[in-house]
Amino acid sequence: MKINCLSCGHTIDIGDAYDTYKGSVRCFVCRALLEIRTVDGALKSANLLPADQHPPAEGTIERISDTG
Repeated sequence: MKINCLSCGHTIDIGDAYDTYKGSVRCFVCRALLEIRTVDGALKSANLLPADQHPPAEGTIERISDTG
């Protein structure tokens, strides 16, 4: 599954393992934290969390760039 970052527009590939998921996803390009909910492979909601509301990095999906 792919979603677009609400901050920078970069496409984030979160994989099929998160077809049904509720939690945080971090954009590896701009480091924005998104709170998402997916059901059966469809994005149901996505919100950009303000920097002061970022939870600890533990438990978030973070894709690491192969080029950096």
